[in-house]
Amino acid sequence: MPDLRVRALQLLARRDHSRAELRAKLAVHAESADEVESVLDTLQAERLLSDHRYASQRVAARAGRYGNARLRLELKQQGVAEEDIDAALPEAGDEVERCRSIWAKKFGQPPLTAEARAKQMRFLQYRGFSADAIRQTLRGAEDE
Repeated sequence: MPDLRVRALQLLARRDHSRAELRAKLAVHAESADEVESVLDTLQAERLLSDHRYASQRVAARAGRYGNARLRLELKQQGVAEEDIDAALPEAGDEVERCRSIWAKKFGQPPLTAEARAKQMRFLQYRGFSADAIRQTLRGAEDE
């Protein structure tokens, strides 16, 4: 068990991990699932492991490139609980502003044809922006 704790601390020293992510990485080296859970419980009690902190850092790092839907999906895939995701997403800032910034960097000018508009919308949808944010961004671009 001390060896497992050392491994966990080495992983956490590099970057924050979600509990599920750390569980998967430690399971390979553990003799039982109970041993892994025990180490994770200890780390969480010592506040060395926190899904809330992980979600906040992940959102802060990726909010400049992705919309709320994509951020939410990535955090869910890492095993972060809904309440931690809901608490972290507002830290990303206004989704419409982030959408406009990414749109301006990628395209810079309003679409001239329906095909160009569809292409821009697909790009922003892939990045995880809501339909409302995309509509406001393209409407704002056409008004200018």
